[in-house]
Amino acid sequence: MKNQYNKTISACFIGYIVQAIVNNFVPLLFLTFQNSYGIPLSKITLLVTFNFGIQLLVDLISVAFVDRIGYRSAMVLAHLLSGTGLISLTFMPELFTDPFIGILIAVTIYACGGGLLEVLLSPVVEACPSDNKEAAMSMLHSFYCWGHVGVVFLSTVFFFTFGISNWKILAGIWAIIPICNMFVFTKVPIVSLTPEGKTGMNLKQLFSNKIFWLLIIMMLCSGASEQSVSQWVSTFAELGLGISKTVGDLAGTMTFAVLMGISRVFYGKFGAKINLNKFMIGSCVLCIISYLCISLIPIPIISLAACALCGLSVGIMWPGSFSKASASIPTGGTAMFALLALGGDLGCSAGPTVVGFISNYMNNNIKAGILVGVLFPTILLISIILCNKDGQKRTA
Repeated sequence: MKNQYNKTISACFIGYIVQAIVNNFVPLLFLTFQNSYGIPLSKITLLVTFNFGIQLLVDLISVAFVDRIGYRSAMVLAHLLSGTGLISLTFMPELFTDPFIGILIAVTIYACGGGLLEVLLSPVVEACPSDNKEAAMSMLHSFYCWGHVGVVFLSTVFFFTFGISNWKILAGIWAIIPICNMFVFTKVPIVSLTPEGKTGMNLKQLFSNKIFWLLIIMMLCSGASEQSVSQWVSTFAELGLGISKTVGDLAGTMTFAVLMGISRVFYGKFGAKINLNKFMIGSCVLCIISYLCISLIPIPIISLAACALCGLSVGIMWPGSFSKASASIPTGGTAMFALLALGGDLGCSAGPTVVGFISNYMNNNIKAGILVGVLFPTILLISIILCNKDGQKRTA
């Protein structure tokens, strides 16, 4: 039976690759959209905001319907929307006088799928019988990192080999992954997160739980700690360090994603022997150090190395917060996971925004923005310590 659930867990791993595709493929085509359709970059960059905005909305409203339709139906729908959105990119722009509208519709479709995946993947894995749930959760989230690296690398190879003018073919190829995984989820066993005969906590019960709000803060700071550097590392390398964009992308963005993935795989493999609380606290301290090195040390190679080190430090934050939530509020159910995903996505949006706002206020000084961003891992560190104290009181 456990082997059967291993198939479910593997399908969830692929689900995070799907989310990496829908979040990271279109940004590679921004200049192509500008050149092919005459869309100004000021409008094109709104696609990223719109994508994550839709995902936030889906995080919120999924509380009302996921338990009603069931995890299997919701998971199939998530993959169907993701695949349909990618396929729509290949023809939707030509259906409208303004191609941007067609692209926006396609983004909306796959963003709904991505938002559902964010809500569903963690609780499905959490519910599966496994020897170490924290390790499985960390391994699950590592696949987003590998998906991110794979999308950027394989797309770059495709464009170099066949020309970027053939991007629609690649969009169709990427769409094969969610469509195939959709059929997998019609077969694999899926167990309910809550025991039979019981229901998960409702919103009123969650909102009245003090530890829940602490967990929301942890998720928000986890997302912000991760994305504050991830979203700005390429620009920081180019403007702040005077490094070429190609070198900045490879040595900064790609290395950040790889080390974040390595951190999650490491805990996924050895998590049974590692104390999660100590690992998260150590990661927060390392993250604070990396933020300070990025912003205060004037030597470019050290600053760039600190950007990569930040990827290693943030790896456990998001999956670790999910695992602590499951341990602290075992009856939280779908509503808890949906709201935690919402908090994490808010952090992913708010972190880079704060860094960008401060940088702009300080005359495009990105180092100043990242220095202010050190508040996020610091608050996360305090929250973990408080959460641990609460857990010790309840077990005393």
